[in-house]
Amino acid sequence: MNLIADRLDRISPSLTIAMTAKARALKAEGRDVISLAAGEPDFDTPRNVKDAAIAAIERGETKYTDVAGTMALRKAVCEKFRRDNGIEYKPEEILVATGGKQVIFDAIVATINPGDEAIIPAPCWVSYPDIVSLAEGKPVIVPCGPNQGFRITPEQLEATITPKTKWFILNNPCNPTGAGYTAEELKGLAEVLMRHPDVWIFSDDIYEKLTYGDMKFATLVQVEPRLKDRTVTMNGCSKAYAMTGWRIGFAGAPVKLIKAMDKLQSQSTSNTSSISQAAAIEALTGQQDSVEEMRKVYQRRRDMVVGMLNQAAGVRCPTPEGAFYVFPDIRGCLGKTSATGKKIETDEDFCLALLEEQGVATVHGAAFMFPGHFRISYATDDESLRDACTRIQNFCAGLK
Repeated sequence: MNLIADRLDRISPSLTIAMTAKARALKAEGRDVISLAAGEPDFDTPRNVKDAAIAAIERGETKYTDVAGTMALRKAVCEKFRRDNGIEYKPEEILVATGGKQVIFDAIVATINPGDEAIIPAPCWVSYPDIVSLAEGKPVIVPCGPNQGFRITPEQLEATITPKTKWFILNNPCNPTGAGYTAEELKGLAEVLMRHPDVWIFSDDIYEKLTYGDMKFATLVQVEPRLKDRTVTMNGCSKAYAMTGWRIGFAGAPVKLIKAMDKLQSQSTSNTSSISQAAAIEALTGQQDSVEEMRKVYQRRRDMVVGMLNQAAGVRCPTPEGAFYVFPDIRGCLGKTSATGKKIETDEDFCLALLEEQGVATVHGAAFMFPGHFRISYATDDESLRDACTRIQNFCAGLK
């Protein structure tokens, strides 16, 4: 009898976490490694947020809370959705979870039956397809290349919907590409979804606060309120407030679905840390200056990284509208041999050789369902980014 459940054969460990762990192991061996694999802000959590957590500890707020989150935090989330997105939710329509990933897991596992389909534009975050597969659903990957700005078109969405479609999952701005959808582009997708009332929408807005240039964030329910009764609008504190370790994600959705997600969560993690919830209230309701300060730094870093990567032989790097990633095209580097004789046939070969020979950890495009590219996180300090980009230039120059 097998010890391990067959369902685990349908998924893989997170490849972004795996590459980060590999880089950490090489550092522990004394290697000079710059890790650009993890999507984690290098900034410290803002002082006011940390102070709120400390105050909560001193007040003794160290007990269990409601599975869905404290009433105070759910009210703060309602206010955030109203203030930032013009969406009205009641506290009973809010769920707080241990990070955005658990929100996605709760929603998908609570709703997917065997054979149900979830449409996922690619490149996509590594966990979407695996969570759908774990729930015995079918991830339907829709390639959206650089010629269309890495964005799914209404025509593609229409052509992909079938009677088995349960979910359409949209990440805006997108991990790994940084591509953002304008309100007008979202309206085009909303028109398609209005014609298919049985399709539910998962809107992953975790990078909402990190947009650049003329890009103005919008979310689907904001541009088409009639979709609210079948949409999960998800957000969190990890990226905008540099709170990855605090593990706070949240969502607004119809009460029936929130109750189902709450039921599932009650038998997994139960409530999110009470201290993290107190900190999240301050993050959402306190001063927002630190968010804008971080955003400006990310934009400067983006411009530097895009400029330097476009000087690397065989690399073409588009300028993203949001998040803190770039997703360069490295097909011009494939089919070559590295300076140490390694064959570079795939994007994974490229990333592994880059790590071994130049000490730069990145994540290959196939992990995001889009080979021929690789992802760099520029959520690290300027000096490390400049050094890493120089190493990438040197690596590419040595390919023959």
